[in-house]
Amino acid sequence: MPPISLPPVPYDATAVRPAWAELPAGLREALAARLGGPPVAVWSAGAGFTRGFAGVLTGPDGHRVFVKAAALAEQRHLVDWYAHEAAILARLPAGLPVPRPRWALTEAGWYAVALDAIDGRTPRLPWHPAELDAALAAYAEVAAALAEPPADLVALGLPRLTDLARDDILWWGEVAAGREPTPELPAWAPLAELVALESRLPGYAERGGLAHCDLRVDNLLIDPAGRAWICDWNWLCHGPSWFDLAGLLVTAYASGLDADVAFATHPAAVDAPADALDVTLAALSGYLLTSAAAGPSTASPHIRTHQRWSGGQALGWLAARRGWA
Repeated sequence: MPPISLPPVPYDATAVRPAWAELPAGLREALAARLGGPPVAVWSAGAGFTRGFAGVLTGPDGHRVFVKAAALAEQRHLVDWYAHEAAILARLPAGLPVPRPRWALTEAGWYAVALDAIDGRTPRLPWHPAELDAALAAYAEVAAALAEPPADLVALGLPRLTDLARDDILWWGEVAAGREPTPELPAWAPLAELVALESRLPGYAERGGLAHCDLRVDNLLIDPAGRAWICDWNWLCHGPSWFDLAGLLVTAYASGLDADVAFATHPAAVDAPADALDVTLAALSGYLLTSAAAGPSTASPHIRTHQRWSGGQALGWLAARRGWA
């Protein structure tokens, strides 16, 4: 088993968000009206890498909702993400461990959407085996339900992982061609082999149903009963579920657990090509490491550190599998 490597990132405190009191008065009043009165408690979400408002509001009757909000002019991309996610969540098959949308409103130049408030916390790192099992079980439910895409979800015009890979994920080829700076790499890293591996992803990604496409430890919650809930659905795309599984298990590898067995025995990997895990790790490592080298981001002061660590773990896992290091 690999040695344990903990991320230098506090995944429950990565976001820089406006506080409740910093929201426009008109927006707070509109939200209070939907709650039946001013909230008696506000809990701000610390996880994530965006600057939109996100938090749990508790109404006077004890009813709780998770609210995401962003400014229509200054944060239009977040507004679009939140609205798109709400549309996806409303159309996901019933019974899945995902939050559902309650209502949305626009007021004082802001858009806000309320989702189910899940009573849970970000999984601990290193992964506790029981919590990882819960996350893998939750994703098995999701992958099975999305293997045959529901028509109302498809009607949203979701992107294709094949296109996302070609347009935004595959970077080792750009590095090799000199069109992208080379990130800091171990001496043993074989660039040509990384290029060859990642180049297979677009073809492989043509198969499958729908994939979450952003399945990470900080997009999961573990509730008091030990069940895992999958959150942050704005990147849902046409693609194979094993791509999600590989991305999630990067932190399992970093936790010293047998991520190879976890991948090979999971239902989402049943029909995966023999080298699908290696292909995905090559693609993820290139995407994350080149992103980390792009300089400071206004999204979060922690995002580049997260990308650098995650990319390094993906590359390390790939190296262990292929005997590079």
